[in-house]
Amino acid sequence: MSAAEPLKELENRCLACRACDLRKRCRQVVFGEGRPDAPVMFVGEAPGGEEDRLGRPFVGPAGKLLDRLLAFAGFSRAEVYITNVVKCRPPGNRQPSPQEAASCRHYLMEQIRLIRPRIIVCLGALAVRSLVDPEARITRVRGQWFERDGVKILPTFHPAAVLRDRE
Repeated sequence: MSAAEPLKELENRCLACRACDLRKRCRQVVFGEGRPDAPVMFVGEAPGGEEDRLGRPFVGPAGKLLDRLLAFAGFSRAEVYITNVVKCRPPGNRQPSPQEAASCRHYLMEQIRLIRPRIIVCLGALAVRSLVDPEARITRVRGQWFERDGVKILPTFHPAAVLRDRE
């Protein structure tokens, strides 16, 4: 059976989630999008303002950079799956708290289980701490390959961080 139907059921459960206070302050839940059987999954941190407004991951300036990087690597958004650790926008685009990330973690883990990607690209520190090691530092592990449950994981900087600091 395709992952599309169970993924839609998971999305519906996520849309109804009230496990933390973020849902009270955001416009909508940003679950994820892309191929339900994508070989490559990108996991960011949390939705920003444009993502919250449109209900889609990575559609603001960082998303436009991600699209260019995907095209450079020979991919389109339609070929991959893109999501975030936290599904609701934190106020002021602040970093999600560990408790907020923990509240959403089971949704992310279920997305991974259903999609079954061969590769996960962690975009930013929160994704790395959620999927590689809670003590990992993005500046130390960026570019190193890890493996969890048969899935290769590649940590790298979040596109928003690249936009802030070109070095």
